Order: sequence, then structure tokens, then C-alpha cells
Amino acid sequence: MEKNFKRTLITTALPYANGPVHIGHLAGVYVPADIYARFLRLKGEDVVMIGGSDEHGVPITLRARKEGVTSQEIVDRYHAIIKDSLEELGVSFDIYSRTTSRIHHDTASEFFRRLYDKGEFTVQTALQPYDEKGGEFLADRYVIGTCPKCGNERAYGDQCEACGSSLNVTDLINPCSALTGEPVKMRETTHWYLPLDRWENKLREWILDGHKEWKTNVYGQCKSWLDGGLQPRAVSRDLNWGVPVPVEGAEGKVLYVWFDAPIGYISNTKELMPDSWERYWKDPETRIINFIGKDNIVFHCIVFPAMLMAYGDNFQLPDNVPANEFLNLEGDKISTSRNWAVWLHEYLKDMPGKQDVLRYVLTANAPETKDNDFTWADFQARNNNELVAILGNFVNRALVLTHKFFGGVVPAAGELTDTDRQAIEDMKGAIKAETEALDTFHFREALKQAMEIARVGNRYLQETEPWRVVKTDMARTETILNVALQICANIAIAFEPFIPFTTARLAEMLHLNDMRWDKLGETDLVSIGTELGKPELLFEKIEDSTIQAQVQKLLDTKKANEIAAWKPEPQAEDVDFDTFCRSDLRVGTVLECTKVPKADKLLRFLIDDGMEKRTIVSGIAKYYNPEDLVGKQVCFIANLPVRKLKGIESQGMILSAENSDGSIVLLTPSAQVAPGSKIG
Repeated sequence: MEKNFKRTLITTALPYANGPVHIGHLAGVYVPADIYARFLRLKGEDVVMIGGSDEHGVPITLRARKEGVTSQEIVDRYHAIIKDSLEELGVSFDIYSRTTSRIHHDTASEFFRRLYDKGEFTVQTALQPYDEKGGEFLADRYVIGTCPKCGNERAYGDQCEACGSSLNVTDLINPCSALTGEPVKMRETTHWYLPLDRWENKLREWILDGHKEWKTNVYGQCKSWLDGGLQPRAVSRDLNWGVPVPVEGAEGKVLYVWFDAPIGYISNTKELMPDSWERYWKDPETRIINFIGKDNIVFHCIVFPAMLMAYGDNFQLPDNVPANEFLNLEGDKISTSRNWAVWLHEYLKDMPGKQDVLRYVLTANAPETKDNDFTWADFQARNNNELVAILGNFVNRALVLTHKFFGGVVPAAGELTDTDRQAIEDMKGAIKAETEALDTFHFREALKQAMEIARVGNRYLQETEPWRVVKTDMARTETILNVALQICANIAIAFEPFIPFTTARLAEMLHLNDMRWDKLGETDLVSIGTELGKPELLFEKIEDSTIQAQVQKLLDTKKANEIAAWKPEPQAEDVDFDTFCRSDLRVGTVLECTKVPKADKLLRFLIDDGMEKRTIVSGIAKYYNPEDLVGKQVCFIANLPVRKLKGIESQGMILSAENSDGSIVLLTPSAQVAPGSKIG
């Protein structure tokens, strides 16, 4: 029997404040969470959505060291960028705070201290990676090595971002310090551990027996962890950035970020509602929903619930943890370290006024059951073929025709025909299906059903043809446009969780003030006699040039990554000095240079070598225009055997270097020298 709750607390995974948020974060967490929160608000329910930045942990300190600034400067900068960009996208947090706040430090310290006083921790001395050159213990993310599962040479000590595997430092092949590049040594250090095995039976009962309705990826991953047997997990780290461990003898140690961060949900709720926060965490009639990405499942379904169980005091466990899979970008895994992402703050700048387009596309292509791919071609197609051609087209036609035939005043509906009734029933069917999908966190399906309402509207206008009927039957035209406008009003409500900026504009044009979910399906949402606002296009077509600019940005990023990853070829085998001295390297002046017919890569040079002219063929046509090389000086090997290329005898080899981007650069003397001068 389904339990009725008085209120809902929604939490969203806390993004690391070491960089901006990207479309992967949005598709995985923030857009679906906002859709659900808006849906519940439209239903009139008591709902609070909590968010904030995770400002502790190694990613912060790594960024600070890289930029030569303090960790506080890093989190201040990126917290502001993240908060502002999410707000501009319309993510409707009731609070978006941060884990460097005083209230969070106090809350996290108190949480640890209570567990400590209750004897919920064990103390273990274990070997931890140590950087002898840097003189400090290394957190997991400070250790980089080769992943034993996929061979990625940049895997971290806790996770491989290439294959998603969870790792331990000792799993890595050739682990090195991310700070100095030196091989890590293992030294003993003492930490506090949360014995997850102590809570294994309760977790198994709560999840495996009590929440079979959870998404397959969440339930399956939890079952895998539980079936493998839970082990104690460290809750402290040897770092100088974070919440200090609040007990004696813990100097130089802070709370592990995965102990500290989820407590941020509690501290942020306290900050928002200092006098009533406990109703949202300790009342059994509160429903808690954690929106996360799949890489956070174990922490939100195993570790944090175990922490709450250990704390006691009636803290409630989440009722659902709807985690999405990963969103890839143009066929490649999104990577912050490689800058392979569509960053939200940059999108908002590049695509002003198109917040709803991004929200729509990310929902329509959401990675709910498997990893999905974002492409700019799909982005353009969904905007032009769905938002413009279906939704925007129907609304615009209904409003424009009302202005044209009735001066923008909503006409009265007369007796309905079978066509009218069928359209209304089809609309109600889509609304029912959308509601069921939203209730069960199937947001892609919900959006599909919302768009079906617009499709119903378009079919209705095509079938009834008010632009033709008006010539002979004004009363019938009034009915048709009244029904069409009521469908528009239903669209304004049905789409509000997905595209709130657009629906606000539509509601204003319709003078629709009562935006409640329980009004959906009604056919009197827009009152007869209402003077409609001026019709405006809800969406604009996105041109190829706009999309190409975004594609080019990614191509530039890919090229920059290839250059950054470039390594010179290994040195060739040694040759003795006498053999090298037999090579005759000289400088010559280019007298003529032409392309070799039927050979895209070859140029034919006529070289003044100071003795007699010689011909050399070189494969650099892709990188140089032949006319630009005439008069230039080049370096060449003079005493190679003659070789025929495309029927031309080549009397030597022009020296060039292959750059990190694959381009070819001619080697030339730094100053003019006499043709035939030897290089030595």
C-alpha cells in the first residue's frame, strides 16, 4: 500500500566547486530534479528543493595548486558561477548554499562528534600513499596511475573516469603523485572508519526488500555492493582543506569529503529553515528524494544512509534515489580535465534566451536507462522540428487566427462536434499519461506526452480548418478557436515543469493566472471574452551557422587536447659518430616550386645548392603553397641516392619537422647563408 506523505524534500547532488557545471550535470541531476519539484508545486504540495556546492575535497585543492591561488578563492569563484548559471537556467532551488558555510562546518562537526561519542567509529592504522618529495600524505585524487581494468594512464586513486570503475590506490599500476610526479610510497597513518558492515543487514532489508520499485541501475548497483559484503570506510583524510576532525589527536586531519558533503543537505536545510528543518528530515510523513548521477549511487544509497542510521534521532532515509546514467558529447565521454563539455555558463552566453531549448533537449534525450549522446545536430533538429514546427506552430496559429477573426478576444464555444470531443479526449489521455510518468520519474516519457498535446492541437486545426470555415460559418469558427485556445492553456500548464520561461510567456499571452495541475484537462481555462495578448513566436529556428560555431568550438578543443597529449617519438637506436658524419647536410635556395601533377602531397623543388641546380621532391604540399616558397632557404640532405617519385628524380631530402598537431614545418636557417653551406 502506497504511503501518503505530507511533504517532500528534494536534494540534488552537490557539484564540486572546482569548475562550472556542464550538460552532463544538468541531464543527470539538476533538470530532472527541477522538473519534479515544479510538478509537485503545480500540484499544490509542500515541497522544498535543496542544493549547494561541494567546496571541500581534493579536486578543489588540485585546481588551487594549478592556478597558484588559495582553495577559498577557487570555491568562491566557481560557487558563484554555478549558482548564477543554474538560476539563469531556471532551476528553482529553495536554497543553493555551500559547504564552506559556518552552519555546515558546525553541522558536520556535530554529526561526527555524535557518532564518535556513541562509539560508532573504529580506529585503524593503515598504509596510505605518501609523497616523499612533497612531504605529505596523498588523498586518493592526488594519486594517478594506470587503471588495471581499462589501461587508462590517468586513472585516480579512487576512480577511473575513463571506464567508471571504483578503485583503491593499491589497485593502480605505477601510481605517482599528482603534485610532484614522483612514485608514491606507502606509510602508516591513523584514521576513523565507519563500519558499513555493521549496518549491512539493515541496509539490505531497507533497499532489497523495501525498495524494489527503484530504478534498475540503482537497485542493481546496491545489490552488487551488498552481495559483495560491505567493508569499513574511512571518514577522515590527511589534508589541510576541509572540516577539521573535531576530536583530540586529529591535528592535520579533516572529514573525508564523502562524509562531509551529504551532510550539506542537512546544513543547507537548516540554513533555509532554522526553526522547522527537522520536519523535513525527521518526520516519517516527509518523503525524501535524492537526485544524483550514477557515479554517486553508493554514497547516497549505502554510505549516507548508514551514517543516518548510526546517528539515530529519527533521521529519515530517502524514499527514492532516481539516478540517471551518463550523457556523452558527440560520441565521446564528457571530461572536465579535457575540456570536452558544453559548459552551462558558456551556453547561456552563446545562446541567449534559449534556456528552455536546452532544458527540452536534455530531457528529450535524458540518459534515464542507458548512457545517451548529446549532439549539436540533434539539438538543432529538436528545436526546429519539434519546438518550432509542432509546439510553437500550433500556439501561434491559434492565437493569430483569434486575433485575425475575433480581434484577439476569446470566442464562446457552441455545440461540440465529434471532432472537438475527440481532440479533447486525446488531450486528456496525454495529460493522464504525462502525470503517471512524472509520478514515477520517467521524465522523457512525460515530455513526450506533453508534446502529444501540441500534436493533438495541430491535428485538430488541420481537421477543422477554421481559416476556411470562417467564410461560411462564423459560429463554428468560434467553437474551433475556443477549443484550440483551451488546448493552448493546457499546454501552458503541462509544459511548465520542462520549459518554464516559455510557458510563462504563453500564460501571459492567454492571461492564464490559475496554473494548477488539477486544472489540466479542463476546457474553460481561458475565459470567454478575455482579450489575448499580442501573439509572439515561442521559439525561433536555429540556423546552421549557429550550430557550426558550437561544433567548431568542440573541434578546436579536440585539436588542443591532441596537441596537449602529444609526445615525441622514442629516440631511434644510436649510430656511431663516423656514420653520422657521412651525412652531407646543406642549405639551398628555392628557385622554383610547383605541385606534382596527380600527387596531392608532393611538391617539386628546384634548389640552388651553390654548385649546380638540383631537383628535390618533398611531401609537404598540404602545408605550403608552392609560390610562397620561392626565394626561401631550406635545409636538405645532399648525398642520398637518387629516388624516383611520380617519374621525377629526387636528388636529396628536404628537412622538416612534424609538429604536435601533425602539421609539417620546414627547417630553415635563422639567417641568410650562401647556398651550399654545410650544416654541422
